[in-house]
Amino acid sequence: MKRTSFAQWPCSIARTMDLLGDWWTPLVLREAFYGIRRFDEFQQELGIARNTLADRLRRLVGEGLLEKRAYQADPVRYDYVLTEKGTDFYGVLAAMSRWGDRWLAGEAGPPVTLHHETCGQDTHAEVVCAHCAGRLTGENTRARLGPGYPPKLADRPDVVRRFAAQEV
Repeated sequence: MKRTSFAQWPCSIARTMDLLGDWWTPLVLREAFYGIRRFDEFQQELGIARNTLADRLRRLVGEGLLEKRAYQADPVRYDYVLTEKGTDFYGVLAAMSRWGDRWLAGEAGPPVTLHHETCGQDTHAEVVCAHCAGRLTGENTRARLGPGYPPKLADRPDVVRRFAAQEV
């Protein structure tokens, strides 16, 4: 059974989930942030099947989150290095970690903490407004149609209802 593609949906969450595809992809990216670069290291750290890993790495390279760089010529072997697009995914992983730390960590506390090298403090992610730096929550933030929303869909009753329901 072929899975539904969300790549063309007018929603960045759906498009991101389409790119991720499954639970292995963010874990591969997590390992890249931990400094893992080589196929065998990814495979060893994650315990992922080689064919599944090859598929996820191919997808991340194809989508521009990782770049392949040859480190050996015969046979050719590659490092997988985060690109600017891949590096920008860090905030997503940090926000996921923060949520998991709050709701899924046991009594012992978070399994991993983030240490902010700039200020020298252990910390956690917060999603804040890019303009005022105030914390964004479901209570103080609402979704509105953006400039990239397809005009042909904007007048559909379900779309009008969805975004009108959020009007303050």
